Amino acid sequence: MKFSEKWLRELVDIPADREALLRRLTMAGLEVEDVELLGASLDGVVVGEIVAAAPHPDADRLQVCSVEAGLDAPLQIVCGAPNARVGLKAPLATVGATLPGGIQIKKAKLRGVESFGMLCSAKELGVDSDASGLMELPAEVRAGAPLTEALGLPDAAIEIGLTPNRSDCLGMWGLARDVAAQFDSALKIEPPPAVAVDSEASRDVRLDAGADCPRYLGRIVEGIDPSAPTPLWMAERLRRAGLRPISVVVDVTNYVMLETGQPLHAFDNDRLQGAITVRRAAEGEKLTLLDGNEVALTPEFLMIADASAPLAVAGIMGGQASSVTDATRNVFLESAHFAPTAISGRARKLGLHTDASHRFERGVDPELPLQALERASALLCELAGGRAGPRLGAERLEDLPKREAVALRRARLTRVLGLQIEDAAVRRILEALQCTVEDTEDGWRALPPSHRFDIEREEDLIEEVIRIHGYEHIPTHAPSGELALKADPEERLKPLDLGRQLASRDYQEALCMAFVNAELLQDWGLGTDTVALANPLSADLAVMRPSLLPGLIEALRRNRARQQARVRLFELGNTFRAGADAPVQTMELAMVACGSAHAEQWGQAARDVDFHDIKGDVESVLALCAAPRAWSFDAEALPHWLHPGRGARVLRDGEVAGYVGVLHPRLAAALDLETDVLVAQLQLETVLPRTLPHAQPVSRYPSVRRDLAVELPETVSWGAVDACVRGALGARLAQLLVFDRYSGKGLGDGRKSLAMGLILQDASRTLTDEDADQCVADALAALERDCMARLRG
Repeated sequence: MKFSEKWLRELVDIPADREALLRRLTMAGLEVEDVELLGASLDGVVVGEIVAAAPHPDADRLQVCSVEAGLDAPLQIVCGAPNARVGLKAPLATVGATLPGGIQIKKAKLRGVESFGMLCSAKELGVDSDASGLMELPAEVRAGAPLTEALGLPDAAIEIGLTPNRSDCLGMWGLARDVAAQFDSALKIEPPPAVAVDSEASRDVRLDAGADCPRYLGRIVEGIDPSAPTPLWMAERLRRAGLRPISVVVDVTNYVMLETGQPLHAFDNDRLQGAITVRRAAEGEKLTLLDGNEVALTPEFLMIADASAPLAVAGIMGGQASSVTDATRNVFLESAHFAPTAISGRARKLGLHTDASHRFERGVDPELPLQALERASALLCELAGGRAGPRLGAERLEDLPKREAVALRRARLTRVLGLQIEDAAVRRILEALQCTVEDTEDGWRALPPSHRFDIEREEDLIEEVIRIHGYEHIPTHAPSGELALKADPEERLKPLDLGRQLASRDYQEALCMAFVNAELLQDWGLGTDTVALANPLSADLAVMRPSLLPGLIEALRRNRARQQARVRLFELGNTFRAGADAPVQTMELAMVACGSAHAEQWGQAARDVDFHDIKGDVESVLALCAAPRAWSFDAEALPHWLHPGRGARVLRDGEVAGYVGVLHPRLAAALDLETDVLVAQLQLETVLPRTLPHAQPVSRYPSVRRDLAVELPETVSWGAVDACVRGALGARLAQLLVFDRYSGKGLGDGRKSLAMGLILQDASRTLTDEDADQCVADALAALERDCMARLRG
């Protein structure tokens, strides 16, 4: 909400300067976001009237103007504005003036012709953004008068950020009411009187949308002059509120909306046929809006229609076919109350955000339509010479919002705020907020006014009391009491432990959006069982992420696009899959890496990160579980996004816990990745359980080592060999080492040789040679049986 400070001060007595006002607004919950000072340095700028104009002798686009400025003789001004003409009154910066942009006005010579000042646009004066031509002033302002006097300057355009529940302050009346309560000062707002009826023009109104539109009022104003100028005071208030004056009819509806908070709309009455009906749109019904765009509607949209065609999307925007033009002589004014649920989100579905929808979807006082209609009718008749017809409309009183009294307990108020507020002060605050207050045995009962439909419960009244009383008066007390700390179980890791481990290995944590592009998931092969958002922020963020990797890869791509050749990122976060009844949420850990294996240095040769690097990083995380025998890797059943020959599944006790490897070349090409990217993904619920360490005595007896070389198929992994030997030897095997691998000459195709060392030890006795030989024989038998291995000669 943006407004003029001077306008606010005309509506309420404010016994404070600007700085105190701004601070009080923010402390009361109406946060001041921006303040634009207007006309603070316009000394030497006056109203000028062009009394003569001739073409510049040496420049086609310049004119030599004679400008009356209240001096003994007109000033000669060279001007290039396209709207400079005889009779125009515009701001004139005289010699010696300094404009807000720092421009100093001096006597100048333009193409050989002297100029004694500058005729100004609104942008050059810092009062508006319009730089298309000279700022045109009304004919009634006096030439030579200071511009600040003509424009009501200096002033300040104040912008406040409102929470959605405070839609009552989206109009100057509501804002003035709140400021009056804050300062306990007099409010200078009178309900507009009924306009005199000078015409019999009428039109039926029908309500066919139930509770979505319980009140629709209107009036026909005939015989307006569409060329009538918008008065300067109204145009300036519109500008300072961020709206540009357009025409007298549009400006009146916009002005009344800013003043009262009630959106209005004006139709060209001569282009309407039959009764006005408020109804639901038909499926596929089309309407060309005021902005020229044609929209196809569904029954979720409310429509304003006549007997032949739709006229407007209710509460959002009018249609082009019934819009007011420069030829409009007869106007139908609309002032209605729409339920917030009938408007909320509809403008966004059309790609729009209008002043009307911004107010209606938050809620507008249901009593305002009548007052706004009378105010707009009176202004239109006064400014454009119209004749007002009788008030028209229809109502469904049973569907209008109901007000109910809310109880406020004295003890509850004191307990929540931590301070005692006198009963008289509480009553004053509630009455200043225009509540009807009744004393009760334990406090008060307050009936909120119609414009404060957000007051529904006791907590709302407590908030209003302290908001007006002042948050700064709440005492500050340190909390007291004993806090019971919950002990973390030792048999379970914390996600923070995993993050610290990866940070120690040169990874950086990333936080990515939980929403992703559905088309991106198709590239990853993750497009099934996804959770789509009903109301996404954008098309690129329409689906909840089923995996952390797409977002991490996108972060990696952005880093590489910014000259970061070596990237190592990890993320801990939730992923989402569609379930039978509700989405299933799973916590995951994901890692991505590319570029050099090590940071640039002189101690070792540079090389790119490879599969074994990221596998080692994953193993360092798994080592925190203190269960080395539980973890294994294999290359079976890899997902589509992983390289089939350079990837592995991560297993815990045979159950899949995640994946590690190189991103599939096809996917890397689709994502415009020009280098190998290493990825890993782990299910945290599988990783976090930890085996508690148990102390064991060190054997007093020596170990025995036997080396063994076997020949076996290439397809048999070392993990399978390790499990086979350990299963055969049990507790006698203290350690199993692989120290050589060979394939090639002397072995058949698809065969390899593994040389391993068996460290044998017993806790109760010294193993003999016979014991060691038996262990070797048992290991060989198991390898021949389970791994198709044979002793290599």
